[in-house]
Amino acid sequence: MQKPLTFLATTALVATLALPALAQDTATPDASTVIATVGGVDITIGHMIVARASLPEQYQQLPDDVLFEGILDQLVQQTALSQQFDGDLPTRVELQLENERRSLTAGEVVEASLADAVDDAEVQAAYEAQYGNTPAEEEFNASHILVETEEEAIAIKTQLDEGADFAELAREKSTGPSGPGGGSLGWFGKGAMVPEFEQAAVSLEPGAVSDPVQTQFGWHVVKLNEKRVKEAPALDTVREELELQIRQTRVQETIDAVTAKADIDRSGAEGIDPSVIKQLDLLD
Repeated sequence: MQKPLTFLATTALVATLALPALAQDTATPDASTVIATVGGVDITIGHMIVARASLPEQYQQLPDDVLFEGILDQLVQQTALSQQFDGDLPTRVELQLENERRSLTAGEVVEASLADAVDDAEVQAAYEAQYGNTPAEEEFNASHILVETEEEAIAIKTQLDEGADFAELAREKSTGPSGPGGGSLGWFGKGAMVPEFEQAAVSLEPGAVSDPVQTQFGWHVVKLNEKRVKEAPALDTVREELELQIRQTRVQETIDAVTAKADIDRSGAEGIDPSVIKQLDLLD
């Protein structure tokens, strides 16, 4: 299938770097301001703005003068080329235009569903629904020393009982990735560690060291540094996340409601081989 011309090809961008910026008009432009005319067809600032907004993010970061020249060149070239076309548009182009119009029009309906502001009551309700009934959950901060054999673990536990520094011994003896950090595993909740390790850690009082415990990774000596009750985050710290969820829910509700009311007949899809959507030759 023929591909449409894309905005700002690399070679076009490179060429524009050597061009001077267009002279600035003293009048304040608006979307209807004509920038160029090709065969009687106007190219306006509005066309330029829409073209820029559709560019990939990396292109939008280019300097304004480079984008201005590059977009204008592309619009001029596309307009001139389109005026050379004679006859009826191919089916593939007509269908693509229909799809594009359908997509853009649907987007306007979605945007309308997002127009109303999210008020504090909605945010508070969403916060209560997500965090209000969350049961208190304990979190644990632990360190460990991991070795291959029970004998090594017993020897390490003996050294710790005799006053050896846990972090120093972890840096010296531990084979786990946390060894260079003194064996620290940071904070974790229940279910984050393998059962044998978790059972050993949560049964300790802060500051205590476990007897050797075996897991699939080897033998551990575990020290519980701290434990705490995990609290729900403050509303202000999750406000943006909640507002996004509310807006997403609005969009989905709009889609569901509109689709449910529409007069839809999918009977034409019955018995169709799904692989038909790959048959580009049907468009010719």
